[in-house]
Amino acid sequence: MAAHRAMQADGFTFGLGYRQGMVWSEYVDDLARARAGLDVPDGLVPATFLVADVGGEIVGRTSVRHRLDDYLARQGGHIGYGVLAGHRRRGYAIEILRQSLVVARAAGLGRVLVTCDDDNVASATVIERCGGAFDSIVGDVDTGIPIRRYWID
Repeated sequence: MAAHRAMQADGFTFGLGYRQGMVWSEYVDDLARARAGLDVPDGLVPATFLVADVGGEIVGRTSVRHRLDDYLARQGGHIGYGVLAGHRRRGYAIEILRQSLVVARAAGLGRVLVTCDDDNVASATVIERCGGAFDSIVGDVDTGIPIRRYWID
């Protein structure tokens, strides 16, 4: 819950699909069903959600989407990862993305789309260091904020 609150302070969601007051075992069951493609809510796709843990401390998370819908193909991508503010600039983002790519390959994905805000130099650097080839910049459909799109083969 601390990680969820910390990432919310940065304007992001840590516990994807988590609802306030939700029983932990119910949340874990929901994630398992989403990974298997069962009972996936409208507007979402099957995905694997993982938490990055270093020495028993949560440092970040990733969501590996098993396929793209129109929104994800434009600006969300196959992988959405994040590192908690107190753990940034330590190489965790690179490792999270590398391991996310392993999960994506295991889910049958060949080319993987990864995106970030155009002004997020740190994330763009992580994606490029993990083999990301710049594709294009698109405007966020809701805010117009420029989004960088990268493909990793």
